[in-house]
Amino acid sequence: MSTEIDSPPGTYGDTGPGFRTGPLIGLLVCAAFVVILNETIMGVALPDLMKEFSVPATTAQWLTTAFLLTMAIVIPISGWLLTRLPLRTVFVVAMGSFTLGTLLAGLAPVFSVLVAARVVQAVGTALMMPLLMTTILNVVPAERRGRMMGIVSIVISVAPAIGPTISGIVLDQLTWRWMFWLVLPIAVLALAAGAVWVRNVTEPVASPLDVVSVVLSALAFGGLIYGLSSIGESATGHTPVPVWIPLVVGGLALAAFIWRQLGLKTRALLDLRAFATPTFSVAVLLVAVSMMALFGTLILLPIYLQSALGLSTLTTGLMLLPGGLTMGLLAPVVGALFDKLGPRPLVAPGALAACAALWGMTTFDMQTGQGTVIAAHVLLSAGLAFMFTPLLTSALGSLPHELYSHGSAIVGTVQQVAGAAGTALFVTVMTRTSATSVSNGVDPLTSVADGVHAALMWGGIISAAAVLLALFVRRPKPVVVQDVPA
Repeated sequence: MSTEIDSPPGTYGDTGPGFRTGPLIGLLVCAAFVVILNETIMGVALPDLMKEFSVPATTAQWLTTAFLLTMAIVIPISGWLLTRLPLRTVFVVAMGSFTLGTLLAGLAPVFSVLVAARVVQAVGTALMMPLLMTTILNVVPAERRGRMMGIVSIVISVAPAIGPTISGIVLDQLTWRWMFWLVLPIAVLALAAGAVWVRNVTEPVASPLDVVSVVLSALAFGGLIYGLSSIGESATGHTPVPVWIPLVVGGLALAAFIWRQLGLKTRALLDLRAFATPTFSVAVLLVAVSMMALFGTLILLPIYLQSALGLSTLTTGLMLLPGGLTMGLLAPVVGALFDKLGPRPLVAPGALAACAALWGMTTFDMQTGQGTVIAAHVLLSAGLAFMFTPLLTSALGSLPHELYSHGSAIVGTVQQVAGAAGTALFVTVMTRTSATSVSNGVDPLTSVADGVHAALMWGGIISAAAVLLALFVRRPKPVVVQDVPA
């Protein structure tokens, strides 16, 4: 598949006749892959960091929690930034922030500096995916977007999936700082190349920033992500703040945020009129379900493999690699099929495969073989691969041009909240079930397997709902945006 295509009518900025999108999209995909990879790369390194900085697990977990919180706060603002600023400016800010954060992380002398570095990294990560999606929507003709979104799916699904594998391999031979030193030259190269190659393919629109919306957004999505991330921890009785407080604050702030955005309409920080398009709404809901399954499984399988089966970190990472590779290899194929068949013939079988895999995982116990675990994870990965590309293309392709950047920001925000919700659900059910088993006299290792079984039962139930929703997916039909009354 060649990405060397002329920019379609309707693109803006300094594209001009004969502008080729291949180098631009290739650079953005590579940059996005590197930054998204860092979302899950730290989990395996937590034991080493706890030892080096003499911090407990509850403190070390802030390396992931702070990253997710920053993502949840910045992504909703990305829609306004992409509307207000030239594409090149947003890219330089995003990649510059990620590069600076990577350098600070590699040099971090104390734990607090490492957490601050992760926050700086997360700012760049939060901006990169909406930037990539908005660019594709602006420069790729509708009939070829499926193939391009297949490439984007590699970034969204494969990068987080192989993060633990890469960190496990690095930590087996080097110290945790090398996870940043190895990435830094790539980030610097991408930043330099972007400053030269990235074109302003969008037309900036002067729009005021509604500060009240920014504050409400931070409270809403930050509160929900923090609360959901704390639910699993609360099952062990160790939380600095009662879980219900951030969840209630986040829920109330979200309601106020939605009310204000509908009232602001075209001046909204996050234009929710995108949900007036049924195709967008259904696809985004299915993306949320898929992300819950993906991130819930990503957090659960390593715990099961290491705690119940007693496998090493390296072995665990290598066992999860085939699933990540499966998603990467299938994504471009699924994208090309989408351009020919549309979404439903792909999403429905994908949802069935993911559902079958999750229900199959409910049979995992202390005697389950490694081959069975790998096969189930590969089947789940294949199912999700058949869902992600069609859903993303259907959701964003159904929107009018003026809502591209806001639609991309909405999808990114939903992914973060859904990922946190899936992690919270799986970990909480596992932890509480394991604790009950231990109190009933079951040995600790078997109790972990019991907890995994119960958590994956919930995953199977959620995936069954996805199968039903898949029947309502439609091929995108761009519509003229309608005003939604406040």
